[in-house]
Amino acid sequence: MARRGIPTDVLVAPDSFKGTLSATQVAAAIGAGLSAAGRPVSLCPVADGGEGTLAAVGGPLGLDPVEVTVSDPLGRPVRALYGLGDGVALIEMAAASGLGLVGPEERDAVAASSAGTGELILAACAAGAQTVCVAAGGSATTDGGAGALEVIAAAGGIGTVRVVVLCDVGTVFERAAAVYGPQKGASAEQVAALTTRLDRLAGAWPRDPRGVAMTGAAGGLAGGLWAQLGAELRGGARFVLETVGFDVRMRAARAVVVGEGRLDRQSLAGKVCGEIATRARQAGVPCHAIVGRCLLDRFDQRILDLQVILEAGTIEALEAAGRELAARL
Repeated sequence: MARRGIPTDVLVAPDSFKGTLSATQVAAAIGAGLSAAGRPVSLCPVADGGEGTLAAVGGPLGLDPVEVTVSDPLGRPVRALYGLGDGVALIEMAAASGLGLVGPEERDAVAASSAGTGELILAACAAGAQTVCVAAGGSATTDGGAGALEVIAAAGGIGTVRVVVLCDVGTVFERAAAVYGPQKGASAEQVAALTTRLDRLAGAWPRDPRGVAMTGAAGGLAGGLWAQLGAELRGGARFVLETVGFDVRMRAARAVVVGEGRLDRQSLAGKVCGEIATRARQAGVPCHAIVGRCLLDRFDQRILDLQVILEAGTIEALEAAGRELAARL
């Protein structure tokens, strides 16, 4: 029997496994494995400003889901959800302009447009939002937000509406194509052309986003909204963790389990797993990871101070990993 005052719950706080499993599914599977092995759990699916941000913070922020039709990255109609409540809206760029909306054979980093994200912003404004939070991760685009800005300008702008961009990376604007273009289907030649296009856009805007941290998020959408609309840029992982009251729950836990599809160097630079691992280390709470793949070397693993790292990519494997971790706690 657990002694009074000593934490017993294991806090399960994974991000989504991009393109395969939602954070909620991952948390439930790991939690099921831990519970089956007799460990009490507390589930806390999280996000870093990409897919799953609305699911993670919609409840705490009191947002109701709203569905609208917008343009996907290639201009086709797609149904997209956003959250709305008490003058605040939260949209996910991935719902309109996400990489998951185009098949691998369809990916066109040059042609892909963020226009649908602009349409989502306009829909939220039309519904009464005075603050629009844009979760900027998971994009298929590298247009610097030009598509979104053109749509907004054509509609006459958004007036006094405040825009907050939740960024999942700290990359600067001019590096957006080089760092993320290849995963969106860009060749080396296209990366060079996209970088030139971003530089041309930056030089024409009232504020130059080059050199400013986080402006490269979502193919430069963050930088475009910052430069043209005066958007505030915030770290998505920190925003989500603060909104769900993560620190209080972490300090009441025996251990924390993080998870994401791929644990790599990007996890050290703004991703939610790295942010949680840092907070856990500072609070003296053991932190473990169950991930799809671990690509960190031993040195980087020591930076995150993860006690145990297990790989699992399916619901069944995640449950099994949860049982294995329970035996090692």
